[in-house]
Amino acid sequence: MGKERHGKGMILEREGSERKNSTRFAVGYDLGNSVSQISYSLLGEKEPETVSTVAGGENYNIPTVLAKRRNVNQWFYGKEALKAAEDDEGILVGELLRLAKEKESVTIEGNSFEPAAMLALFMKRTMSLFTMIAPIDKIEVFVVTVEELDRDMIDVLNRAVAGVGLKTEKIYFQSHMESFYYYTIFQPKELWKYQVLLYDFCGGHMKTYRMECNRRTTPVVAFIETAEYETMLLEEFPEEEEEKKRAMERTDARFTKIVEDTLKNHIVSSAYLIGEGFKEGWMEESLKLLCKKRRVFQGNNLYSKGACYSGLEKINPSENGRAHVFLGNDKLKSNVGMRVLRKGEDSYLALLDAGISWFDAKKEYEILLESGSEVSVLVTPLNGKQIREVVLHLDGMLERPERTTRLLMKISMNGEHTVTAEFTDLGFGELFAGSGQVWREEFEV
Repeated sequence: MGKERHGKGMILEREGSERKNSTRFAVGYDLGNSVSQISYSLLGEKEPETVSTVAGGENYNIPTVLAKRRNVNQWFYGKEALKAAEDDEGILVGELLRLAKEKESVTIEGNSFEPAAMLALFMKRTMSLFTMIAPIDKIEVFVVTVEELDRDMIDVLNRAVAGVGLKTEKIYFQSHMESFYYYTIFQPKELWKYQVLLYDFCGGHMKTYRMECNRRTTPVVAFIETAEYETMLLEEFPEEEEEKKRAMERTDARFTKIVEDTLKNHIVSSAYLIGEGFKEGWMEESLKLLCKKRRVFQGNNLYSKGACYSGLEKINPSENGRAHVFLGNDKLKSNVGMRVLRKGEDSYLALLDAGISWFDAKKEYEILLESGSEVSVLVTPLNGKQIREVVLHLDGMLERPERTTRLLMKISMNGEHTVTAEFTDLGFGELFAGSGQVWREEFEV
């Protein structure tokens, strides 16, 4: 990250376990509207590295821009794109992520370009930096993190990543909030014994994240609150020394008030300062206050490292990962399962686990109905509310003897609170041919 600053059915099939391969990589890609970053780690390693745009340096930020060379079908990305535009050799296109989300086509020299395709080109070109470390087909898991996730953003990311040419199907998307969570739980426990604060000073204003764990639950539930401070503006400091000093003091005073606000009535173990706004070294009184009785770190690659940690966790769950669950805005907040017979004994089948992102919630199982035409599902909220039984009715099902109706059950989610269950009649061997009937039921969680 950076330097420390002092101051009832029967289940028929089960999913296989993930294959571990320490010669392959987890990659975390922080895709920002202004700058992007790439962090990576060999599977089995604990500390990710971040790709530098300069060999041997710590220049992690890749400007999220493209430039087309004038009158030639040649494209530059990142700092080369900025230089081409500065030298009037190229036509610059910025805010690629926003353009793709808002589906704003870009017209250059009379030709129209699709923004999602331009974003895909940018990501593909930036991944050439990773190929200096390892071939792209060595990537086992790829996690993209953006500031916020919604349906439109997920659609944009799916289209953009499809153009990168990855050889893995283990591709995940997550918010900066979730990346902060994963970064934190991979740090020494004393740093997150109590609350953890993140001050993100980029994009024109300041955003804060406060992470806290409820250790009275099993698993431990982690949640994050956010706040925005639009009065904390990212500004250019004057060159004249006295004016610059006064401007820095004003910025320091504004941030001191924010620090006071975020620390009031809270016990904070550690804090992180990230973003271009902290580069100028204007923090004096604010830093003294923030460093009092807590550890403070400054850097700018927390999100990409958090995404990489997330990928490592998905391949090989850690002790901390198994013991904690993060309930963010896009997370399922209940366990969803059903009672089944397994090898003749009553058992519980977990269909969807609390903490999974709703857009990643896709599972398939084959089950045998003992009798009737109903499937019972259990919803267990992690907030302590009562367990709820949901009965799904498969109307019009063909009548058959007990335990001779085999169903393919597909479970997915249409949003944070809506689960979709789809059942297909597969028949029962040579005795009963599958009818091809399909039932689709939705229920709230």
